[in-house]
Amino acid sequence: MYDLAIIGGGPAAAAGAVYAARKLLKTVLITESFGGQSVVSEEIQNWIGTEKISGADLAKALEMHVRAYANEVVDINKGEWVTKVSKTDGAFRIETKSGKSFDAKTVLVASGGNRKKLLVPGAAEFDNRGLSYCASCDGPLFADMDVAVIGGGNAGFETAAQLLAYCKSVTLLHKNEEFKADPVTVQKVLANPKMKGVLNAVPTAVLGDKLVTGLTYKDAKTGEEHTIPVSGIFVEIGLMASTGFVKGLVDMDPQDRVIVDPKSQRSSIDGIWAAGDCTDGLYHQNNIAAGDAVKAVEDIYLFLKA
Repeated sequence: MYDLAIIGGGPAAAAGAVYAARKLLKTVLITESFGGQSVVSEEIQNWIGTEKISGADLAKALEMHVRAYANEVVDINKGEWVTKVSKTDGAFRIETKSGKSFDAKTVLVASGGNRKKLLVPGAAEFDNRGLSYCASCDGPLFADMDVAVIGGGNAGFETAAQLLAYCKSVTLLHKNEEFKADPVTVQKVLANPKMKGVLNAVPTAVLGDKLVTGLTYKDAKTGEEHTIPVSGIFVEIGLMASTGFVKGLVDMDPQDRVIVDPKSQRSSIDGIWAAGDCTDGLYHQNNIAAGDAVKAVEDIYLFLKA
């Protein structure tokens, strides 16, 4: 019987494992791999403590940090995919795709999620070659360039607002007749002279040679095709939280993100906490995910020991 089971391998899971080890909580960490969503980024400039680091190197650093502190306290099960978490008598059972099962008094869900991919010709080819799913990671690389943002929700407008700080111009494309973001946010961001919003714009192709050079879209009303020259494309069309294994066990929002108390990261059920992109937190970043997990483990320790 473990004190704690941590599900995931990104910044949140790694931070949780290091803190659990330091508090001598007998822990099992279960993950398919280390790194999280940022593993595909060529250069991350906002991971605190490092001027810049690649996603692959960040993944290695996270794993090395966890293993350095694990000793006899944290058991690392890498290459495992969690399929179900169920409540047992005073504890939880975690089952994996390979048939393994683990029992723990508490659970930290730090499984992150996957951004919905842009599925048009050229999108896969130019992923990380001008097409990005993380403005905070890659945005500064496009200083003084023309860029496009795909998505009309709050995330899309927040991304546009970040990019306006250093890009030459930002064009935001949204497939529907009205933007989904809060009206106040829409008004404020569109007021920037470097900003342009286009409604009824359905992306059809990403253009480029070695790097992105442009984007084509179709007017959903007229059917006309348009091409805009841009050096960068940032996609914000939604995040799919990796939380299927706790569905029905804890309360979730419409996007299947675990609803948590932001003070402690507790879920709706005693014994389960969540941290990072798999939660309904307002902002999602690597550093925030790590902080979420630290809060959670501090609270888990008190829950178990106080």
